[in-house]
Amino acid sequence: MEARVLALLMMLSAWSLAAESTATQHADDLKVEVLFSPHECPRKSKKGDLVNAHYDGYLQDGSQFYCSRSDRSGHPQWFVLGVGQVIRGLDEGMKDMCPGERRRITVPPELGFGAQGKGVPPNATLVFEVEVFSVSRGPRSMEAFKEMDLDADRSLTPSELRRYLKAEYEKGGKRKEESFYDGIIDDVLRKSDRDGDGTISAAEYNVYEHDEL
Repeated sequence: MEARVLALLMMLSAWSLAAESTATQHADDLKVEVLFSPHECPRKSKKGDLVNAHYDGYLQDGSQFYCSRSDRSGHPQWFVLGVGQVIRGLDEGMKDMCPGERRRITVPPELGFGAQGKGVPPNATLVFEVEVFSVSRGPRSMEAFKEMDLDADRSLTPSELRRYLKAEYEKGGKRKEESFYDGIIDDVLRKSDRDGDGTISAAEYNVYEHDEL
């Protein structure tokens, strides 16, 4: 669900990747290491962008507690950056990433799961290895909503989402299996369909509370 989804396989074949290892210390002890960076960067991620990424989560002792490659049939995860769909440490640590970039992000407890733990020990420092595949304009603008809302009824149905995704993904001539779109649509509905009616209303879509929606 986006205005311009990048053709992933075509982009990966065109990029020439360079390996770097640089570290930056951020506020609140968030540590970001750039492991791989592409020579070309058509768009850097910012708050509100739609990001497609794999990420693996580890404790400081090296034990793994999450792997997106083994979750939900191994599809990379789609989420809007900076709006709380992932923990704050990833929202912050994944800013300014290029498609094709890989980072190691060390997240202090206050930017992770805190004292509650939620599947990890309380007050745990977490280490994520992240690989971004695409960065595109976020799905929450008035323009993007109107482009997808084909019948102008102020709600997005799965068929409208599918039609839009297919048009964007297949511009380069690469066809995708229907199951590929099923996974994306299921993920988008799971995160945005708050009332469970099987559609995304203008209110559910409008996470930034734009007046024009």
